[in-house]
Amino acid sequence: MVHAVELDIAGRTLRLETGRVAKQADGSIWASYGDTVVLATAVASQNAKPGVDFLPLTVDYQEKAYAAGKIPGGYFKREGRPSEKEVLTSRLIDRPLRPLFPEGYYFETQVIASVLSADKTGSSDVIGITAASAALAVSNIPFLGPIAGVKIGRVNGQFVVNPDLETLEQSELHLVVAGTADAVMMVEAGANELPETTMLAAIELAHAEIKKIVAKINELRRLSGDKPKRPVVAETIDPGLAGQVKTLVAQGIRDAIMIPNKTARQERLDLILKDAVEKLKSPDDPHRERHVKIVFHGLEYTEVRNMILEKGSRADGRGPGDIRPITCEVGVLPRTHGSALFTRGETQSLAVITLGTTDDEQRIDALEGEYTRTFMLHYNFPPFSVGEARPLRSPGRREVGHGALAERALKPVIPGKDVFPYTLRIVSDILESNGSSSMATVCGGTLGMMDAGVPIKEPVAGIAMGLIKEDDRVMILSDILGLEDHLGDMDFKVCGTRHGVTALQMDIKIGGITPALMHQALEQAKAGRLHILNCMLKAIGSPRQNMSAFAPRIFTIKVKQDKIREVIGPGGKTIRGIQADCGVKINIEDTGIVTIASVDEASLEKAKEMIGRIVEEVEVGKTYLGTVRKIMDFGAFVEVLPGTDGLVHISQLAHHRVKSVADEVAEGDQILVKVLEVDRQGKIRLSRKDTMPAPTGAGTKDQSDG
Repeated sequence: MVHAVELDIAGRTLRLETGRVAKQADGSIWASYGDTVVLATAVASQNAKPGVDFLPLTVDYQEKAYAAGKIPGGYFKREGRPSEKEVLTSRLIDRPLRPLFPEGYYFETQVIASVLSADKTGSSDVIGITAASAALAVSNIPFLGPIAGVKIGRVNGQFVVNPDLETLEQSELHLVVAGTADAVMMVEAGANELPETTMLAAIELAHAEIKKIVAKINELRRLSGDKPKRPVVAETIDPGLAGQVKTLVAQGIRDAIMIPNKTARQERLDLILKDAVEKLKSPDDPHRERHVKIVFHGLEYTEVRNMILEKGSRADGRGPGDIRPITCEVGVLPRTHGSALFTRGETQSLAVITLGTTDDEQRIDALEGEYTRTFMLHYNFPPFSVGEARPLRSPGRREVGHGALAERALKPVIPGKDVFPYTLRIVSDILESNGSSSMATVCGGTLGMMDAGVPIKEPVAGIAMGLIKEDDRVMILSDILGLEDHLGDMDFKVCGTRHGVTALQMDIKIGGITPALMHQALEQAKAGRLHILNCMLKAIGSPRQNMSAFAPRIFTIKVKQDKIREVIGPGGKTIRGIQADCGVKINIEDTGIVTIASVDEASLEKAKEMIGRIVEEVEVGKTYLGTVRKIMDFGAFVEVLPGTDGLVHISQLAHHRVKSVADEVAEGDQILVKVLEVDRQGKIRLSRKDTMPAPTGAGTKDQSDG
């Protein structure tokens, strides 16, 4: 039987329907919002995955080309590997869902959100969050939701709920929030240096809309029969064994977690665990080793959190608001266009800047249409950064997500093409990692751009905040370690300038976070961000005035649109000739903007001069060195500029009377001429005699035009 609920959100109807399609899935939702349709399905294995102690959840978001009336490009003409947007949206759906599965649930679970119709409003991501949650809600899969997703923009000082793409282009805020009826679970935002109070108000508005959607999902769950959830049986561990483990390892864990160095700390913990397993192993109990490990990690979790909550002390000895030591270096690579090494504690990013031309822009074919990117940030996380040896692979979801966050943080300060006509690529290679490597990327990227001479509007820094919460005991942590991220309740990344926030990313591992806690975290993050910015500015105070000698120089000129064909020439002959002669790259846009790029200044100047002569228009009264192209009985046609001819009437060839034009000039001669007139039809009248000295001596008479 088909069941559906509807709700008006920002002037469009959100409809959630179940029971019509994909009925063999454990849960399926046909979600429509305007003309956007997303099918979300949820399926879980009937048997727990053996040998695992984590949630085996997979979330995939996929866009069908037919959703926008397109046929995929390429040889095979079918959808291939996920695009960057599909990867990022998969993460967007996964992150708020994952904390809401119960402890001990080890069943392979797959959630798929497929875009079947796209109306080019850009709402398929938040509909995917809502539909995926609803699919889990109407299924028998144990899930502590539902949740919903909402997007918020801000135009002319006013918030806009679920703005379309056209509105987002004018928006100073791009915010996605997911949450339950009680609390916010996930925040993803890019902003144009907005104050923390504005960001918080936007999140609260989103949560108000989320509550309405969650209520409708609960209504749909009841209408569809409110299936009982599968029971989750927690693994039973012998209390006697747990006591033995605690006696053996508790003090050792307390001592180990106070070791400041990450590698040394982990080596000590591994030795303590190995010793406990060896001492407590039993040939009669095949699960004993795993149970020892579960108890050990539970004690580690408890000890770290208690140390922070009770003593206000962290693993590396810092207080809750303290930032690790920071070192900033710029210009560390001699042949790159810009480089920086940013080190904070045991996290280190090597940020390298490459400047390119319009030929280097990334062209993207999305459901919403084709567009180009002139700013790209790529984040790499090699295994040696955490002391591991494993095969190098192409970037995974984590790398793509961290790179996108850092790119979003820096984008608001990148100058426009009218000021800085370059394609800009930043590569962040993480050389060491112990927490906040994406925030180190933001800081390193800022320093690298300043070293490259990119005239950024303001420096940007990033900081990762954490949370430890046990009942009424709460501690917010600045600049979290990997250990605090792993064992804590929140990962809240905040990026911005001195003036405001440029990016946010928040993930909650507990049931949510209140506005009061979020406000406290934002204020503490602001203090940390300003401290980091001060450290960065000691290394380089402002963008360099001169770019690297190895970076291309780009010159931009605007020509009249009717002159474009003259610059290009027949079959591109003219522009190819200039590029070959000068060794430059030239790009011409339909608007008449001509971009010339070269590493060599002299070549750039030569190309500028050649193009300038092509597009130059004659001026009345100005003298030109022209070439005689054609001789007629009544005068000579002279090319004064490339492709531009004028007539020197026979009466204007000399001060004396000329009987034959051929007596004075020949085709191919170069002569000085002065422009007398340009009439309405564009015909040019020239004079040679006006550029010649007036004759002297009695009896000489000038001839007239008549």
